[in-house]
Amino acid sequence: MSSGIEALDILAEQFARLPGIGRKSAQRLALSLLEYSDEDIAAFTAAIGDAKAKIHRCPICENLTDREVCPICANPARDKSVICVVEDARAVMAFERVRSFSGVYHVLHGLISPMSGITPDTLTLRELLLRLQDETVKEVIVATGATTEGEATAMYIARLLSPLGIKVTRLAHGIPYGGELEYADEITLSRALEGRRDF
Repeated sequence: MSSGIEALDILAEQFARLPGIGRKSAQRLALSLLEYSDEDIAAFTAAIGDAKAKIHRCPICENLTDREVCPICANPARDKSVICVVEDARAVMAFERVRSFSGVYHVLHGLISPMSGITPDTLTLRELLLRLQDETVKEVIVATGATTEGEATAMYIARLLSPLGIKVTRLAHGIPYGGELEYADEITLSRALEGRRDF
């Protein structure tokens, strides 16, 4: 969808590269930015640059943070014996909204999808295995979404961890097949956690 204004089209194309942003939404965002003052544009671009410069992966759980270690891993009140394995930082945010999970997380940064070129080696599975070597972890909850990729990743992790003698569980029903965790409501997520099942 061309506006006939090259600079506007280029800006809209950049917005369209973001997940969940269609062509029309991208064009609306681009047009909205043109109404910003020079000061607001400077603040907007500075915020992007600042986030890119400061945010990195937590060396323990691979979640995103702007601190040396993320607040969840640094919290002594969290139960370090239970690790919830999730696809990305958005899933961590979804679980934290529920406020019924007291364990810690491990972020995979993707799901196994050979069609998209995502193999087990491209996920943070090596880092997960390293975390399980200290023998304090008693349970790993595999909380990938109920999609084909999520199920394949869950089964792979279950097989990977089975020789370690650690309890591996999967979220219970309540998350519809094809459902993404970040869109699940708090009650559904809470019940899925409570009713998790063994592999």
